[in-house]
Amino acid sequence: MPSTENMEARAQRTRLTILFPYQERVVYQPMSDETMHDLGLDLICQKVAADPKETAMILQVMRSLTPDPAVAAYRAAVFDDLYHHPEIREKLLSLLDHVKFLNDFGATRRASDEGVGVWDLIHRLDELRDYIATVEAIEDCLKDASLQSEGLRDLRSSIHAIWEDSGFDGLKKDIAALQATTDSVKSVTVGLNLNERFEPVQAGLVSVNSKPFTRSGILQHFADSLARRDQIQSSEEWNGSMTWHPADSAASLLPGRVEHLAGTATFMRNPLLAMTMAHVPDADGARDLTRTMDSSLTHLLSSLVRKLREVLNRYAAVSIREVAGLIPELVYYIRWAEYWEKRQQEGWIFCVPEASAEGDAQGMEARGFYNLKLALVETPETTVRNQLDFSAQARVYLLTGANRGGKTTVTQAIGQLFLLAQGGIYVPAERFVFSPVDGVFTHFPADEDKTLDLGRLGEECRRFRDLFGACTERSLVLLNETFSTTSFEEGYYIATDAVRALLERKVRCIYNTHMHKLAQDLTLPEKADEYAGVLSLIVRSEGGRRSFELQVAPPEGSSYARDIAEKYGVTYEQLLPGQK
Repeated sequence: MPSTENMEARAQRTRLTILFPYQERVVYQPMSDETMHDLGLDLICQKVAADPKETAMILQVMRSLTPDPAVAAYRAAVFDDLYHHPEIREKLLSLLDHVKFLNDFGATRRASDEGVGVWDLIHRLDELRDYIATVEAIEDCLKDASLQSEGLRDLRSSIHAIWEDSGFDGLKKDIAALQATTDSVKSVTVGLNLNERFEPVQAGLVSVNSKPFTRSGILQHFADSLARRDQIQSSEEWNGSMTWHPADSAASLLPGRVEHLAGTATFMRNPLLAMTMAHVPDADGARDLTRTMDSSLTHLLSSLVRKLREVLNRYAAVSIREVAGLIPELVYYIRWAEYWEKRQQEGWIFCVPEASAEGDAQGMEARGFYNLKLALVETPETTVRNQLDFSAQARVYLLTGANRGGKTTVTQAIGQLFLLAQGGIYVPAERFVFSPVDGVFTHFPADEDKTLDLGRLGEECRRFRDLFGACTERSLVLLNETFSTTSFEEGYYIATDAVRALLERKVRCIYNTHMHKLAQDLTLPEKADEYAGVLSLIVRSEGGRRSFELQVAPPEGSSYARDIAEKYGVTYEQLLPGQK
């Protein structure tokens, strides 16, 4: 059996993970909840997850970003493996309920077993048995699979190393032997000292029994003893087959009635027996009496408790939480795989994202992409797919077009592509090659209740300043109608300076705006040097019909006021429908 020192060294040397590799060098930047909401990912993740707890976990993974392309590639390979092995996903999901208690409420979270009663130790035996079953199940479902990803192959090797460990085999044997001992405990016999009012003033454990009591046996014995005075013993002595172990506390733990004991002193493993016992609320001292009985039982079973502690301490370095901690990571990949399976059956296209080399900080090539939210309301046949690139020559896009023409939808889609790809998930596109970002920063219209103190323009300016202070040349900035809540002249002036600053910071940016003049002026030939890297991007319209297709081209007209009027329903046609 390997020494505890060797097992501890192994635990320190590696951590089982298939989501957060290369931890010695990788740092993650958390994205805000506001960003996830602006991009519609909170809604999408609700559709992916099975319950709110899973939703929160999936969002937490996706909002943790690192620009390291190796992490994105590592995750994408793991996801691709699991997507193409549904049989592995099914087996792994079957472990969820089996180890849920270990991960959430396990007694193994205790720093020490000193002072722990026999019941806690027995629960720990159950946890270790679950741990063994988990390792066996993971080993079984990974050993024969043709896995390609570094993450799952490393996981298979780690699980196999645990499986091969002679200490693991010893753990299995010790648990089996101890379980045979603890399973034989079916009931305990409790003795009471009574006062002159026939009230219990002291309780103690008399014996531990291999057979459960029945209600009739207890009541009949008590009634017979009272009816026949010769059955009432003149002393506290027993017949020699039982041993008296007094409880640590006295009457203060047993206020009240004799029936108080019926529900609190029964530790029988037969659950049906509880149906014949009176229920005692916690406030009546049930928990205190349970602790008292546990103390007495621990004393009575001192040799068993000692053996239990020896086994559990021997394997303290075997990290149950480490294996159980894999479950949320597996759920993350599995839920996304299930989601994309459904979308594939409906006809939606997707691809494996390709993280480009570290040196291309401004890169992105997106072909045939769409907003994933459209899969909730549209069909693959009616959804328009687009193309867009980022490069050193195309860093800031000023996106204009008709109202309700899809500008916000496109802006969201670009953010979704990066967060999905860096989360390792398939992306809604035909091809997506990208340089990972260190953060996605959004500036979408704020709720009215957030603008009361500064006013809408003041709030927009404050938010943009905070955003700009946090972004780097590795960031993605998505602006949606920023600085459009003031007059056109004021908004144009502020937006011009903001674009110049973004260019200086070398961020990738899409600025979705109604200010067509801004896109027109900043892309003039005479400003090519000053605003190099700024391009005008439009959502094309054909004869007034919205096509939802992107094109790098000059704005289609100064329709800012008209679009705003249409947005708020104050054109002549909207105010007086049917009038000519």
